[in-house]
Amino acid sequence: MAELENAHFMIPKVISFLSSLLQRVTDTNDLIQRSETQSISVFHGLTRPTISIQTYLERIFKYANCSPSCFVVSYVYLDRFAERNPTVVINSFSIHRLLITSIMVSAKFMDDMSYNNAYYAKVGGITTIEMNILEVDFLFGLSFHLNVRPTTFHTYCNYLQREMLLESPLNSIDRSLMLHCNFSEDDSTPQTQQLAV
Repeated sequence: MAELENAHFMIPKVISFLSSLLQRVTDTNDLIQRSETQSISVFHGLTRPTISIQTYLERIFKYANCSPSCFVVSYVYLDRFAERNPTVVINSFSIHRLLITSIMVSAKFMDDMSYNNAYYAKVGGITTIEMNILEVDFLFGLSFHLNVRPTTFHTYCNYLQREMLLESPLNSIDRSLMLHCNFSEDDSTPQTQQLAV
């Protein structure tokens, strides 16, 4: 019985891939923002959360029961949101709120069953009112562009896996940090750009 419980809560690799990528993005943006004036949005908290991105994603996976594919779609949404809203900086003050919002929206769109905003607010450590505001701002920030084609989904999966391979200790190539995949209109050709958030 204990083996079944542990198997149920095995963390999918996509969470490790995504948290690693987002940690590098937030660390880089934190360094950049020290020398620049930071614009504040509803996604920015007053303080940095003490929970790591990895642990936060694991918590969401454990309690929200959303499918692993929701985490990939969430990354697609974050990418689209960052591209359309360049003034909203993805850093250690905003990443947790962006994650809980993008995953909730993804679960509502992708999964047959999902929890309500009050439940996601508890999982994410924010109030229901904040969760409602974040969801509305996020949806408008995406221009309600929620559909993710299978080719886009697979390209983002491949991108996350490639990022993990490039981060491997065996790879000593010094490379620039990337966030946006910025796929062409047919969503099949990645046109990766330098981090600009």
